[in-house]
Amino acid sequence: MSLPRTALITGAASGIGAEIAQTLFREGCHVVIADRNEPDYLASLSAEDQRTRFISIDLSQAADCQSLVEQTMKEFGSIDILVNNAGFQHVAPLEDFPESVWENMLQVMLTAPFLLTKYVLPGMKQQGWGRVINMGSIHSQVASLNKAGYIAAKHGLVGLTKSTALEGGPFQITANVICPAYVRTPLVEQQIAAQAESLGISAEQVESQVFLKASATGKMIEPAEVAAMVSYLCSDQAKSITGACWTVDGGWTAQ
Repeated sequence: MSLPRTALITGAASGIGAEIAQTLFREGCHVVIADRNEPDYLASLSAEDQRTRFISIDLSQAADCQSLVEQTMKEFGSIDILVNNAGFQHVAPLEDFPESVWENMLQVMLTAPFLLTKYVLPGMKQQGWGRVINMGSIHSQVASLNKAGYIAAKHGLVGLTKSTALEGGPFQITANVICPAYVRTPLVEQQIAAQAESLGISAEQVESQVFLKASATGKMIEPAEVAAMVSYLCSDQAKSITGACWTVDGGWTAQ
């Protein structure tokens, strides 16, 4: 990776986003962590060299998306890497799915990535280099019961990524979507605990019999595996890789 680069990462306070932020920081990037909550790990990143910033943001608000880009540009002068990672889950049958939750999910996980991409593209085009990485899911490719909002948003990200790749290609801007299966994050751990209580079985049984039932490897994915994929896609070695879905799912979608 040509350095220094500035990476803007949404949903980076914990989980996959936190791992991505710390990985890119270790590789020399300026890192802007955009989230509702300040991350616990922020102090562990070197404060002396002023390479990190936390910006509190509500991605459901279009004005916040524009302000995030403006603040980052003012602080670091460019945005070279955009990682649209923020997301959340809601589980309910279609007929019971709250309309307000549907709208919020699409705003945070599809409209906000569109807006942030729209706002960073002019600068990337001007400098002739850029990386846009959208965090999809296996649910960008297949569906599961009672997750209509999440699945619609994640499917939409694939189309947004492909459109970005076509428009950015002449300017050496690549766009890719990473599609992981279940990653061992605090959010997933909470889901496992909730299902264990609901089903009356152990967390270990939920993990193996429910979450990993369709996995060929039978193992949860670690955040570092996803961060490594982001790092590769940001490198100059990946300059010809664009408009693609990168599945990191332990064989979940192979059947």
